[in-house]
Order: sequence, then C-alpha cells, then structure tokens
Amino acid sequence: MAKLRVVAGAQLDAANGDLRSQVHFCAETGQIWLHEHRMLLIHAQAQALLRKELIDTLGMDRAQGLLTRMGYESGVRDAELARVRAESMGDLDAFMTGPQLHTLEGIVKVTQIRLELDRTAGRFYGEFLWENSWEGQWHRHFFGIHTEPVCWTQIGYACGYTSAFMGRPILYKEVECAGMGDDHCRIIGKPLEEWDDASDYAHCVNRESIAEQLIYLQTQVVQLKTSMGENEGLPADMVGNSPAFRAAYELLRQAAGSQITVLLLGETGVGKEVFARTLHERGTRSKASFVAINCAAIPADLVESELFGVEKGAYTGALVSRAGRFERANGGTLFLDEIGDLPLAAQAKLLRVLQEGEVERLGDQTVRKVNVRLLVATNVDLRLLVKEGKFRSDLYYRLNAYQINIPPLRERKEDISPLSKRFLEKYCAIHGKRLKGFTDKAKRALLTYAWPGNIRELQNMVERGVILAPGGTRIEVHHMFSGFDERQALELGLDVYGDIHAPITQSGKALCDAVLNGMMTLDQVEAMLLEMAVDKSHGNLSSAARMLGVTRPQLAYRLRRLQEVSPGLHDSAAPSPALTTP
Repeated sequence: MAKLRVVAGAQLDAANGDLRSQVHFCAETGQIWLHEHRMLLIHAQAQALLRKELIDTLGMDRAQGLLTRMGYESGVRDAELARVRAESMGDLDAFMTGPQLHTLEGIVKVTQIRLELDRTAGRFYGEFLWENSWEGQWHRHFFGIHTEPVCWTQIGYACGYTSAFMGRPILYKEVECAGMGDDHCRIIGKPLEEWDDASDYAHCVNRESIAEQLIYLQTQVVQLKTSMGENEGLPADMVGNSPAFRAAYELLRQAAGSQITVLLLGETGVGKEVFARTLHERGTRSKASFVAINCAAIPADLVESELFGVEKGAYTGALVSRAGRFERANGGTLFLDEIGDLPLAAQAKLLRVLQEGEVERLGDQTVRKVNVRLLVATNVDLRLLVKEGKFRSDLYYRLNAYQINIPPLRERKEDISPLSKRFLEKYCAIHGKRLKGFTDKAKRALLTYAWPGNIRELQNMVERGVILAPGGTRIEVHHMFSGFDERQALELGLDVYGDIHAPITQSGKALCDAVLNGMMTLDQVEAMLLEMAVDKSHGNLSSAARMLGVTRPQLAYRLRRLQEVSPGLHDSAAPSPALTTP
C-alpha cells in the first residue's frame, strides 16, 4: 500500500501534496478514505468482468447508461473535495483535483491540453488527453475494436465532476478512444447548451429505473403467454407446491395418458375445470376438442338436447338440427361439471352412451357412434345423492372409476403466495398496469383469510386489487378486501432464543386461534415473519436479524431451512447473492 502511494505521489505536482494527505488507509478497520468519502481498492480485472457481465446481461446501450451514471455520481462526490480546496487555491488548480485523482486511483493518466474556466461567469472549456485507460483496454480485450467510444465510467466521472464544480451542466465527449483503436483517448468538455446534439446523450446521464423496465418487460412476457394460452386452449394457473396439491396433481399425472373416466371432487372454486383441461392437454387427445358444460347452468328441459343433440322439429322452437356436446367432443374430451345436478332422465341416457358409445338426438332414430373421454366434477357428495334417490347408483359406480380430490385453498396455505403472484402477473398484463407486488399487510391478509370461495375468490380479489391500486405502487389490503379486520395482521418477533414470540393481545389470540384451528402452521407464520423482516431491510440480512433479535447466522439458518421445507417460499425470503450482509 505504501508503494502505491509513493509511485502515485511521484506523478503529482509537489504543490498538490495536500491532495495525497486526504487519502487515508486504516489497516485495523479495513477502510480507505478520501476526504470524508469511503473508497475501495478493487482489482481492475474484477471490475472489467463485472462491466462485461452488465453488457452481456443488459445490452450495450443500457450498460453504457448505467456505467456512465455510476461514474457521474463518483465525480460529483470528488468535486466536493475540489470545491473545498478552491477556498485556499485558485479555481484552475483546484479543478485539477479530479484529473489528479483519476491518475492517483490508477484509472487513467490525465494530461491537460487546454483548460479555460470561470465559475462566476459560468464559462468552461476543457480538453484532456487520457493514456492507459483501463476501460478502453479491457473493452478491447473482451469485445475487440469498437466503433464508438467506450470509456463510459470515465466520461461520466468527467461530466459529474465538472458539473458539480462549476454549478451547471457540463457535457464531455470522447473524440478519440483506445477502445476504437486510437493510440490514446481525448475528451472535450463544454456547457451542455453549447453542444448541438446534447439531447442524444441525456439517456446516459438521466436516471432510469431498470426495475420498472424489467417489470414492464415481464408484463409483456406474461401478456404474450396469456394470449398464447388462450389461443391454444392451454391450461392456466396450475400453481402449487403444497403436499395436498401435489398429491392431487400426481393422481392427475398418472391418469392423463389413459382413457379412464375421472371424477373430480372439490368445493366450488378449487379449480376443477383447470384440472380437467390439464388432463386433456396431457393426454393422447390433446389435439382434439375439449368441450365443457356446466350441468347446473342448463334448464332441466334442455339438458338432453344440449348433451345429445336435437333434430329439427323435435319440439317447439327446434328450428334447425343441432349436434350435442357428445358429438362436438367426438375424438376428444367432454367435461361435465356439477354432474350431481343432472336430471334422472338424462342420467339414464348418459349411462347408455357410456356403455354403448352411441348417441341419439332428440326426435331422431339415427344412432351415431361417438368416441369421447369423459371427465366429470361435482362439489356435492354423490353417495349421499344415491341414498336419497337423486342420483343413479349404476351411473355413480361407472363415473367413480378414478377419483381425484382437489383440496380447498384453506388446506394449501403454502400455495397462496405463488398463486397470488401468478394472478398479479396475469391481471397486470390484461389491464396494462405496472405494480410492484403486495404490501406486507396485504400478504398477511391473503394468508390469514379463510377463502370460502377458494382459488376463484383469490383470483377475483387480486384482479380487484390490480384495478384499484395506483400504477407503480403495491396492492394494499383495502384494494382487495372490503371491511377486512386489520387486527389480524399481527406484528411478530423472535425472542432471544430464536423462538416465535407474540404478545398476548386480541391480535395475538386471533393468530393463535388460526394456528390451533389448522388455518395456519407455525412454519407459515415463521416464513411470513422472516419474509417481512428481509423485505423491510431491503435484503440486508444483518439488519433483518437485528429487527428480529437474533444473530445473522441464526437468521440465515432459518431461511435455508424454510427454503428446503417450502420451495415455493417467496423469493425475497430465500437467501441469495442479492442479499447484502453489512
């Protein structure tokens, strides 16, 4: 370190020796200071590799803007030191602080060609020669000779430094560059308004939100996927990692390739039609038609004509012959939802179709062969209907060949977060909104609500939230729920032993009741708490650990354990390289 200081000092004018005195190294604390700003001594190759990754990931233009702004901010901070020095020396000498620091820091050797400035009058013209530019050299190493200047961080530094020193916008252009194959780099700087094409460089200086850009691009991708899925009839919203859901899905996967009749059982809104569509898409009939009909939505006197078809003149109002759903689904899959509401007369004809593979339209004597895979669903107990004489026992035994029970949402709490995220993406795309997600209170409300309407209710709630939430913000509780009791949203903590601790208040009792009644598990409560802490600390694990009253290793261990137990845990709660550790 001392050698570095000696070499750099030999290159600086003796009159500016106090500049070197502003640089301090502290071996005990591991800190380097320039005036009042902490500095870093970083390997040039490592910095170059990061620069390359930004270019590969973001593209040349966006990486240029990001690196230019990074250099700009660095220049602004160094200008603070220069303005302090200007109090004891002339403006020209003080201004050279920046170029000297660039040399001192090993970034580039700066030689003044022409410098004219008057801070009072706001006049400036600067022309400098750059030699041994690290940016130009490493860009050529990774990408070869470039057609445009590539010293983006350095040019940003020059713009930020000079603008802050002069108190007005100063724009530099690199007119020669080692990255373009020139022997050296040369820059020219003057007030922004004196450049005819200053607006072309505004994107490199003005800050833009890459997060917003990424949200926009993600929205476009989701919109494309949604439109493709709708056009091709693909199943949607098959999301879940809970044991109950995985068990049902495994039964679906095993039955998909067969022709067996499947009975889907579950409450209203659990996603029975989604399961049916997935069965169709995973099976051998995926290229043929998928026809769905809700038996409860059809008047009793029209059920038979809808299922089996009708000939012209069969009854008053039958003006044309029409194929039924069995004929339309020939070669494919027919899904009969709410099969328990099918009238007894239609049940007898349905049984015959299943046994013989033939249908007769109302008012017709012609027998038509059909080859249909039948999927049925109900939210009632068919065995009870059989006992009550409302459902044929022989039809029940025929339909109950392969049963899949789809769990209600209250039994798959682990799936609420990924489902909510999926619906958020979907409806942001549909409604053209850009939202950052859900607030912490909204997340807690989603987890503690009982969801009597299951996934359908969740889907509707999220869509309501997307519509009501202002663009660029997060969805609040009141955007989704009306009259939700926010006392359920309890702030939790961990005690000194690393255990979950909640004060015995009304809110605490509500949470305890939720756990004891099986609405939530301790792992879910802990996951929610840890996720909130990491979110509030913006990914800083040390800060999150302090909030919770545990050590950082304890927090990291809990996050890893929860990620292993529940892979669907929100991304922000899972340890990743993005989390900071100070």
